[in-house]
Amino acid sequence: MTKKAEHAIEVENLTKRYGDLLAVNDLSFNVRQGEIFALLGPNGAGKTTTVEIIDTIRMPTSGKVNLFGMDVTKSKHEIVPRIGVLPQGFSSFDRITVKETIQYYSRLFSCGNTDIDGLIELVNLKDKTREQYKNLSGGLKQRLGIAIALVNDPEVLFLDEPTTGLDPRARREVWDLMLGLKEKGKTVFLTTHYMEEAEFLADTVAIISRGKIIAMGSPEALIESNAKYLVLTLRSVDEKAFDIVRKMGFESVHDNHKDIRVRVEQMDDVQKILNTIQEGRASLLSLDVRKPNLEDVFLKLTGETLHKEPAGGVAQ
Repeated sequence: MTKKAEHAIEVENLTKRYGDLLAVNDLSFNVRQGEIFALLGPNGAGKTTTVEIIDTIRMPTSGKVNLFGMDVTKSKHEIVPRIGVLPQGFSSFDRITVKETIQYYSRLFSCGNTDIDGLIELVNLKDKTREQYKNLSGGLKQRLGIAIALVNDPEVLFLDEPTTGLDPRARREVWDLMLGLKEKGKTVFLTTHYMEEAEFLADTVAIISRGKIIAMGSPEALIESNAKYLVLTLRSVDEKAFDIVRKMGFESVHDNHKDIRVRVEQMDDVQKILNTIQEGRASLLSLDVRKPNLEDVFLKLTGETLHKEPAGGVAQ
């Protein structure tokens, strides 16, 4: 298999500046055909700028991006018919129905052969066909947005923060839809600031911080190579317990003034911590011990935490 056949997207030394602001800093990565690729990072990390360069919306300052083996700065007219895009903060017309919305965008993009009913069924909106856009929940609006991005039957789909603001059930429904698209052979390029989303969906995760990719690989490989420890969570502890753990020399992973998560190298350390807390007569409601996840990896590599729930702001 040739490289062009293997990779839908090839990014080499991509940089984007806005005056003195370095939004994207020398990024290089490839996206294989048929995979879900997640660009994971906090708001302002450069995710949206990166995806908008790849899908031909913005011009790079320097570097090279190929889609289907074609330079995105030179072959926009050949590339655009082969991609679908769900932008961040997608919105449509309030007073037209689900079916009318898809029909409108199909005509707008000159997609005369679009299977409107098939798309509605694909995104599980069959019982909402005649519902006006303004009456849809956030999750249903996102599913409609994905249907619109699919009107031209694209080979690569770009989804920019597709589940921001959704409740857990709606988010899971969108996840199932993305996995279904992968099964149909679509390549999905996802930007997200949700650890669980990237860990659950992605074949490959690229962690981006301050415009630079600092780690990339499968979720399993990233965890295995960057988090060789256990995580002890002590729930509803008091200030005395915090002090005890710190004085013992263990590194606190997370502290929200109710729980503390501690990195431990072996199970013996867990017993030492519990014995010392008990001897110090500190408060402890419950505990658990588990292997680390992608959130722990991100924290280790960046020193930053990501919101588990939507922050309500605009992610970049």
